[in-house]
Amino acid sequence: MANEQLRGAILASGLRLEEVAERLGVSTRTVDRWVEAKDERRPYRRTQYAIANLLGKELSELWPDERTSRQTAEAGRAELVMLYPHRAVVPKELWTSLYAKATRHFDLVVYAGFWLSEDPLFFRLIREKSQDGVPIRLMLGDPLSDPVAQRGMDEGIGPAMASKIRNALANYTPLFNLPNVEFRLHATTLYNSIYRADDDVLVNGHVYGVGAYLAPVMHLRHVPGGELFSTYTTSIERIWDGARRITSPQLESETS
Repeated sequence: MANEQLRGAILASGLRLEEVAERLGVSTRTVDRWVEAKDERRPYRRTQYAIANLLGKELSELWPDERTSRQTAEAGRAELVMLYPHRAVVPKELWTSLYAKATRHFDLVVYAGFWLSEDPLFFRLIREKSQDGVPIRLMLGDPLSDPVAQRGMDEGIGPAMASKIRNALANYTPLFNLPNVEFRLHATTLYNSIYRADDDVLVNGHVYGVGAYLAPVMHLRHVPGGELFSTYTTSIERIWDGARRITSPQLESETS
């Protein structure tokens, strides 16, 4: 059944399908499929927001089964457990207490995260979760990559950022041969460091000119209907997919 709400909103806007397609960066055929709802076709969530913004409508006005912006915002507020002004004031035990409960997801996405590589309790948790069969994914920045060099400059520490990553990898040496533990190096421009333990995630923002320990941290918890949590967990998967696996803290490119 055609989406008459979407068709009517496009007509009321005075835009042609070709103009809608151009502004959204898709083909005219794609927009036509959304209007005709062929095979129950509808845009991805982010594209739905772009269409609603373009047409000056609520999502629920274009797709009646979708929630309103107010409902989405309310769900987002429910996802926010706590906002800390900077990482230095986050209770130290919070990081390890969340990871201690992990049974499905144990993810770390950082450039260096050197402070955790020196935490004996964090090491013990990795060993315990490894034996329990929990998949542990540790993603650090590639010390030879441009984004790492840029982050070093942004923080005012220059090459020391790459050195911190190498030192963290050296600290993690005993963990490389554990079952269910995988290390990968990424060359991503990180806007946040992300720490996920099942349905909880700690998001440490990156702010120009200061180290991550002085930047804000959001503690988010998955809530049905919320979108904040999924935004960051989707980011984790994209970084993971684009990162390269390493089986030793000694990087091949530095030994050749």
